Amino acid sequence: MTAVALALCLFTGCQAIQSFIHDDKVVARVGKHKLYESEVNAYIPSGVSIADSTNLALQYINTWATDIIFADMAQSQLSKAERDVTAELEAYKRDLLRFRYEQRFIGDRLDTLVTEDQMLDFYEKHKNLFTLDRPILKVRFVDILKNMDKKDHIIRLMSSNKPKDMEEVEGLANKYAIKYFDKSYEWMDAAVLAREFGTDYGQMLAKMNQSYIRMESEDAADIKVAYVREIRRSGVAPFDFCTDRIREYILSGRKHDLLIALEQSLLKGASDDGQFVIY
Repeated sequence: MTAVALALCLFTGCQAIQSFIHDDKVVARVGKHKLYESEVNAYIPSGVSIADSTNLALQYINTWATDIIFADMAQSQLSKAERDVTAELEAYKRDLLRFRYEQRFIGDRLDTLVTEDQMLDFYEKHKNLFTLDRPILKVRFVDILKNMDKKDHIIRLMSSNKPKDMEEVEGLANKYAIKYFDKSYEWMDAAVLAREFGTDYGQMLAKMNQSYIRMESEDAADIKVAYVREIRRSGVAPFDFCTDRIREYILSGRKHDLLIALEQSLLKGASDDGQFVIY
């Protein structure tokens, strides 16, 4: 028995449904509208369990039925003028076709190469776009069991900038820690770090003491610690924290310029050919 048939057995009773889908494979009906088994099967991904298939089939059937019932109700209750959606459909079609053509036009012509000099120039001219919403930090983070002998030694060495100490910390952390990462040379959003602690960034930063953020609970077997090498709480975000956003701004500007040029070119071409005339 297929997932659709099984779903309908649960939905309406096996005996009735077996006769209902015997030859024409109809699995549901609302008035004169019929839903076929092949339509439902096309909605269900391959490889899912029987239980999941059944749930998906019932979901599809109920959604289909709801849509049909609403459409029939609208047909019977709305006036002829209210039922006329020709203008809306035509406008939607034009918008969809325009969007698809614009996407292809941009895809064929957009220069996606953005140099560091271009990003620096944009950053210097538009620093107002990069004001910090939240603090950012450069940190080292460790999540380690409280009863681990090397715990205090690892935490203490996290504040060192000596290459030898950093190699030792990474080696010990990889061996003994639940999780460890070193973001001490790149900026990190405080909200992202706070998720490691399972709290919000305000509560996390309130725990900071002498460059360490330390959070533990009595019922937890582990302790989470971050060494804050540098923090910036407000003002303009540094360039290296903004590079992804800067690149998107530059590409967005290029897309806008391409579309403006396309629009002007099409209008001029249609005007020159006599297709576009203003009376």
